[in-house]
Amino acid sequence: MKIVKVLGAAIGGLVVVAIVLILIARVVGFDPGVTHPGLWVRGEVVKTLPADWTFAKKVPGPTVVQTRDSIIPGLAFSVTTARFVHDGKLYVGSGYPTGKKMPEGRHWNKNIVADPVVRIRIGDKLYDGTLVYVSDPLEHDAVAKEYGPQLWAPGFFIHLWRLEPLA
Repeated sequence: MKIVKVLGAAIGGLVVVAIVLILIARVVGFDPGVTHPGLWVRGEVVKTLPADWTFAKKVPGPTVVQTRDSIIPGLAFSVTTARFVHDGKLYVGSGYPTGKKMPEGRHWNKNIVADPVVRIRIGDKLYDGTLVYVSDPLEHDAVAKEYGPQLWAPGFFIHLWRLEPLA
């Protein structure tokens, strides 16, 4: 009986520690890395999306996409990904090996399918919007042609999402 109490106290302590760590991450942010996801991202929130994203071509650094986790409600899930600008529109890419179906294999893609509202960080600015999957092959190919071999790797397919204003 004593061991059950000790075990219960240990589990309760771990739950409290996990909640405290999540609250700290919510306040200070937890950015994704090149090989690992993050939680909430930090930056200055821009109230309206730009009409023309051409400026984003010149902003150094990675693009971060923050989604709403589809497994744990209220939890953010963020990743670093590639950005593309074509005809003034902003696109983000998600690479898949041939034969892998989208959204399987990418948790952030599953999150977007469940809830397309995202926050994108470019530089130190945050943009809230809705990601729309690019299903039109002509639009996909136009973006791909502009970026050349970066989007034309054998055995690999880049799925594109276009950022649109919140509805």
